[in-house]
Amino acid sequence: MKTISSAQTFLMKYVFPVVWIAGFGAGTLGLWFGSMRDSHGALPPPEMKWQFLAVWIAGSTFILWSCAGLKKVRLDSAQLYVSNFRKEISIPFGNLVNVTENRWINIHPVTIHLRVPTAFGQKITFMPPARFFGFWSSHPVVAELKRLAGITGR
Repeated sequence: MKTISSAQTFLMKYVFPVVWIAGFGAGTLGLWFGSMRDSHGALPPPEMKWQFLAVWIAGSTFILWSCAGLKKVRLDSAQLYVSNFRKEISIPFGNLVNVTENRWINIHPVTIHLRVPTAFGQKITFMPPARFFGFWSSHPVVAELKRLAGITGR
């Protein structure tokens, strides 16, 4: 059995969103309720409240969109084993129709598109292990999954 998702998946799925949303939210609430002041005791400009609120909402939305759905993925010679850390399902390689990746997001999420819906839906997204200096190149796990599923030309 080989794990092809990052060892940091649990942290990115559960810990990072809570810490970022709570931390940035506390700072935003501090601005709104006047507990944040500069070294002279002055309140920040009023537009800063709105800027922080907008960044908190946009950042929280993006983090939840990109991290909450991450799965742990392992494989053997015949199928994938996908887990959300509470439940694990197996998916035969024949159910894969495509494997894509997003090179623009720093966790480099890989999405497995399935022929038939599973308990986790028709798409499985996971975070592959980090690579140094692999910023814009395709992650090797994408080619490996395509090869195992017999997907060519996409």
